Amino acid sequence: MNKGLSLWFALSSILLLAAASIALSYRLWMALLLGALCVLNIGWGFIIKARSERK
Repeated sequence: MNKGLSLWFALSSILLLAAASIALSYRLWMALLLGALCVLNIGWGFIIKARSERK
């Protein structure tokens, strides 16, 4: 995985987690949704990394 793509996944995960922590004060369901999206984003980054290392 190139540096730009890994930076994108790192920053997007940080932003999703920050949004989830802010959403905890307002709506629990939104915080849970953002947390799940963050986990999926991190998982997707690992999948892309594994596929790029195979090639």
